[in-house]
Amino acid sequence: MSDAELDRSYTALCQALGAVGPERSETLLAMLALALMARAGTAEEVLELIARSRDRCLQE
Repeated sequence: MSDAELDRSYTALCQALGAVGPERSETLLAMLALALMARAGTAEEVLELIARSRDRCLQE
């Protein structure tokens, strides 16, 4: 994915989160995560991304 495509995707996600509001943002993110996991090549790829994301959250 190019930088422009990544930016467009991030912008769309931010707009979708704003549209559903804070009370439904976790649900939207969970649904998106499951949809993207279903498209991943292997479970190992998904598990690596989960671990990396978790670790980044714990660093803050």
